[in-house]
Amino acid sequence: MADDIERPGEGTEPEGAAEPHLPGPTIWPFAFAAGIALLLVGLIINWMLAAIGAVIALVFAFLWIREATREVRHPVAAPPPPPEPMTEEDVEEEPERYPRSVFLELSTLGIGAAIGGLVTVPALGFMIAPAFVGQETDEVDLGPLANFPEQQYVVAQFNSAKDEPPEVGRRAAFVRNNGVKNEMPSFTIISNRCAHVGCPTQPQGLPGKAKQIKTTSGQVTLTEVASVSGFQCPCHGGAYDAEGNRVAGPPVRALDRYEFLIRNGNLVLAKPYSVGEVVGTGKNAKIKAYKQQDPGQHVDGPEQYFYPIIP
Repeated sequence: MADDIERPGEGTEPEGAAEPHLPGPTIWPFAFAAGIALLLVGLIINWMLAAIGAVIALVFAFLWIREATREVRHPVAAPPPPPEPMTEEDVEEEPERYPRSVFLELSTLGIGAAIGGLVTVPALGFMIAPAFVGQETDEVDLGPLANFPEQQYVVAQFNSAKDEPPEVGRRAAFVRNNGVKNEMPSFTIISNRCAHVGCPTQPQGLPGKAKQIKTTSGQVTLTEVASVSGFQCPCHGGAYDAEGNRVAGPPVRALDRYEFLIRNGNLVLAKPYSVGEVVGTGKNAKIKAYKQQDPGQHVDGPEQYFYPIIP
């Protein structure tokens, strides 16, 4: 019958012969690449995303390596028994052999990891290092306390750093002497940088005559402003009340403030900080303070998690 016809070459393979095969498909490399991508994006956007990406990359790298080295980890199957019995003298113990495909896989992984490290580490260094280097702020001496009348705002213009030219490092702050609280001077010192995109805000009040004084921090200009009702940003219409709280416009939070200290009878500005909200006024105000953030960045609420973490 036709079904019984024997075709040439059929059934000529020796029994037990190893059949060539290719490694099975796996998704671990793609998942590992996705983890690395999430890690790099997280370094720019949010440290939490970077941590999640690192965990994903480590987990799938382990699974990928485990899959690639499966043939090495499992014992090689014993060859089929010989057709004729052999004595112990005829049997020679063969050395352990590794398939060439496994060697090529491990070599490719090692070379790829080395190339990835050489490319990624310098890029990460140039991207991350500037956020940690040179971020300190200089203290600024604004002069004697007598230059700041009680319950009146004074616009203080100063250089933020001694080694910067005035055209670059000139800053301004709104200073109000709140009197004495618990036998200590109380000051409200508000940054003029708008919390929207950083434009310089202006006090809503009539300015007086400017006064130039010389301090250890350089030239300082002091201008008294009568009856300040709030602050206004001329760029995009942001409006703040007399305590710096946002009352209208696109800003996302209150105006930043400065810490201060009294040294040798002079008012000295310390580091700035961001403010979510101010409850109360003057020396009785309760300030929701946060580490200084960039303009346009939320400091409270769920929106804060969608912005990069400032080191």
